[in-house]
This record gives sequence, C-alpha cells and structure tokens, in this order.
Amino acid sequence: MKKKPMDKMDKMDKNVSRKKGIVVSDKMDKTVVVSVEIMKTHSKYKKKYLSTKRYKVHDRDNKHKTGETVEIAMARPASRGKFYKIV
Repeated sequence: MKKKPMDKMDKMDKNVSRKKGIVVSDKMDKTVVVSVEIMKTHSKYKKKYLSTKRYKVHDRDNKHKTGETVEIAMARPASRGKFYKIV
C-alpha cells in the first residue's frame, strides 16, 4: 500500500500558526483588528495572568464585523503590518 504524496499546501497547513480571537475593529478597507487573549504564567511567581494582543488581519471580502469570533492563520505579508489572514 503506497502512501499518498503530500501536497505542497498540506505541508504548509501543518506548520501554520493559528489563533482564535474577537474582531474589535472593522473600519479599515480589507482589514480587521482581532484581539487574541492568552493565559501566561509569570516565571518567578508562577501566577497566571491574561495577556491580550491585537493583530491586523487581512479580510478580502470585508464580511467580518465587530464582535464576531474568528480564527486567524499566519500568511505571507499583505502589507507592512498585516501578517495574518482569516481562515
């Protein structure tokens, strides 16, 4: 039984960084700002805290609105500040 050769896109999909977040701004053309929350642990005191990071994400069709939950993935840069796209 032969293994099916992996497609180029299959290889790329496995290594892509994906995150879930909430759209906080949709005022730009073809761009939304997504806020992603991550639980981190302080290295010395071992206390857990919530860290929030905002990403500019490429939204080709302008179909996502403020308040929606979306999944984003790393992509080739669409501009100086946009390195993610909506999956």
